[in-house]
Amino acid sequence: MSLVPLLESAQFSADDQPALAGAVKAYGEVLNTWAGIGNSPGLLGTYLPFLRQLNGPGALEIRVKDLVAVRVAVLNHCRYTASHRCTSALAQGIEVDELAAVADGELAGFTARERLALLLAEEMTVALPDVTVAEGPTGVPASLRDEAQRMFSPAALVELVMCISMWNALSRFHRVMDFELDMPKPPAAVEARL
Repeated sequence: MSLVPLLESAQFSADDQPALAGAVKAYGEVLNTWAGIGNSPGLLGTYLPFLRQLNGPGALEIRVKDLVAVRVAVLNHCRYTASHRCTSALAQGIEVDELAAVADGELAGFTARERLALLLAEEMTVALPDVTVAEGPTGVPASLRDEAQRMFSPAALVELVMCISMWNALSRFHRVMDFELDMPKPPAAVEARL
């Protein structure tokens, strides 16, 4: 059961109504994450445009954004986030077997850019919280940072690191909030890793 009440459209603040109306037009319903966020008036109106900007077209390929989002959701064992990100990835043409490989951490079939992004996602999700500043100021190996600087433009690198960071935050938010699924279940191979 959700940690907070899930608001109906009419219960959202006036500040959030424009963003909510646009989102409902795109998705046909109030998603549970929005219904939860609505408990903090004004937050949804900031959250949705940011999420749309970060996940949309930019310097970093949407495919890479979707792959790292799925990996982060799996590493955080968040079914709700995995459901959303797998739905997005499948809509963008990513195959179920690719999602299964991402869930398993099997990176051999991906491009060098995709593998590097997925490795960075794993380091930032799993290892970074345990690395003290004395052990490593950035929390990720210098060799990985150096390779990321070589492979991605500054704009793409900002989007990549922000995307990984945001999906870590949202996976943890979604998991603790305990939202019921409002999109299709993740593919079985992904679900098995959650």
